[in-house]
Parts: sequence; C-alpha cells; structure tokens
Amino acid sequence: MTDGTNPPSSPQPQPAPGSGGYGFPPPQGSGYGYPPNQPAGGGFGPPTPFLPGPDQGLPVMPSADQPDWEAMADRSAAERRRKRLWMIGGAVTVLLLLAGGGTFLLLKGDKSGGDDPKDVADNPPASSAPASPDPGASSSKAYSPTVASDPSLLRDGAGKTHIRMGPEATVPKVGERYELRLKGNANSYAQATEAAVDTTKSFSLSARVNNTSPAQGAHIAFSQGTGESFSFEVGADEVNGKQAWVFRVRTTEKGTKPTIVTIAAEGAKTVKTTTVLTAVHDAEKKAIALYVDGKKAGEAQIPGIWQNAGPFQLGRARHDNTWVGAWQGSMNYIRFYGTAFTPEQAEAYRKGELDAAAKATATHFWVTG
Repeated sequence: MTDGTNPPSSPQPQPAPGSGGYGFPPPQGSGYGYPPNQPAGGGFGPPTPFLPGPDQGLPVMPSADQPDWEAMADRSAAERRRKRLWMIGGAVTVLLLLAGGGTFLLLKGDKSGGDDPKDVADNPPASSAPASPDPGASSSKAYSPTVASDPSLLRDGAGKTHIRMGPEATVPKVGERYELRLKGNANSYAQATEAAVDTTKSFSLSARVNNTSPAQGAHIAFSQGTGESFSFEVGADEVNGKQAWVFRVRTTEKGTKPTIVTIAAEGAKTVKTTTVLTAVHDAEKKAIALYVDGKKAGEAQIPGIWQNAGPFQLGRARHDNTWVGAWQGSMNYIRFYGTAFTPEQAEAYRKGELDAAAKATATHFWVTG
C-alpha cells in the first residue's frame, strides 16, 4: 500500500554507448554470454585466456572491458531498500490518515434527523447574547428552522403545522443552535396555521425557555386557542404573590364562567435562567402534570380540556377576547408527542435519553437545530 504517489527512484547507471552496459547492445565480439573477441562471422573464437585468481588460484575473467558487477549489485540492493522504505512509509501514512478520519467522525458525531442525543440538556439558548452566527460551527446536515420558500414561517420538522412569526419575532442562530426570540410586545409572537394539539387526547409538549422579563404577571411561552379563551397555556405567572412556572387549562366543566385549573412550580427561578418546561395531559386518567427540568412540579385531576379550534401560539395567550402574557426572551426545542409522559420519561427527556417508543409518537418539532 502507498499513499497514492510513486516513490522517488534513482536511475540506473547508464554506461556509454558501445560499452556493453545496461540499455545498449554489446559490441561485436564481447556481448553477454559470449567470449570476448568473437569473430565477426559468428561462432566461438579461440579459447579465452584466464588468469589465476587472487585467493585460491581459481581462474578469473580479465576485467578490462567488464562492468563492475559488485557495485551494480550494491546499487540495486540499495534501490530495493529505498523502495521498501517508501512503501512502508506510505502505508503508515495512509493508516494514520484513516485512523485520524475515524477519530474525527467519532468526535463530530451524527446529527441527522435533527435529534442530538443530548440536545435537550445541552447548548441552552443564550437570550442575552447577540445574534451572531458562528462561522466556525458546522453541522453534518443543512438544518433550517424556517420554511425554504417563506422565511417568516417556522418549519415543523415532524408534521405540517408551520408557525407564522409576527413582524418583530426573529429566529437567529447562536453558536450551532437556533432560537426564537420575542420582545414582549404585541408584534413579537408566532401563530401556527392550525391547532397543533387535539386536547381531547393525551399529549406531552415541551420547550426550552429563557424568560428575560423581571416584571410580575403573565409571561406565556406557548398556548393554544383564539376567540374567547385559550385551551391551555404554559409559562410564568404570579401565584401567591410570587412568580412561578405554570401549566393552566380551561376545562370542559359547564358554568357561567370557564373553569380554570392551574399547576404551579412555586419557588423555581423564572427569570434569566434556561428551563425545560414539559406539560402533560393524560386523557385516560383525566389528569395534567407540569415538569420543570424533568422534575414533577405538580399534577391535578380534571374533567377534560376544553377544545378550542384556534391555532397554536408562541409568546402569548388568549384571555377574554384579548391577547395577554407577551413573552420576552427566547425559546427552542419546542416539541409535541402524542402520548402522556410518565415521570420517568419526562426526566429522561430532559436528559436527552427518551426511549424509542415515546420518540415514535412525535407529532411536531419547531426550532430544534
């Protein structure tokens, strides 16, 4: 094996024409295999005179017109040694290159399909950092968070529910990851083209969020519903005089006013901290639960979640025919699954170790690369 190039070689010694050496015809009467002084007409001439040998009296050929066979043999052996060294060196080089390439592939990893095994826990969105792409960062796949034909639409990586960004919403790349950034005003939101969740069925939805507003009150990361009211909402809100992460649903219970059930993660930091929020609805058990960074913050029994035909929302929620809870900050890894996570699955999801059975129920992915 070589490295693809021919090793350098030293040319063979070239005797002058007429000397009978390599590459030239032997002169008449002194060719290879013929005694010197052969007659021009062919045949063997008189016997060649021999001289006594220097060691044991053995006869030796006169050396007047003979090549230096011993020197040529030495040069030929040296040439073979050089070729062997080049071949060995080339083989070692190729093996080192292959080994280096294998190491590079192992270090680089495979991101195909948009699911980094540790993507939920690693590389949090840097909401306070400027939106500056890292020219040195590269990926094994050409991921884009938006629809190719319309950069204002967040692309659904697992379904067909794209999300239209408001005029002041952006989706910059920070390092190797993208994140949705919202400014906390009426023009900074994103709305899907349709409902993303059938609230009569089980689901688990999660996002990695970073709220940068220190103000008290509602800061909604995502919700569903338009018109009169939301069906569900997830974000931060004031509970018992302090900010807390919340999962809130409007139930199917009849009454003069909608019945609202809230699960709150009181005591958790809600400002300028990257947090994975996971909301779970178990339609069979008629229960909802909220997980903060994989840990259960609370659960509640409900008769069911009111079904609103309105679309999925990012950065706001509908209350009494009004948009409220404008989100200031960033979010990414917005994912929906068609099953109710168990506590073990919710924790595994946070660690990036969700089992294959739960992964197979994925229904929507937004801003996941």
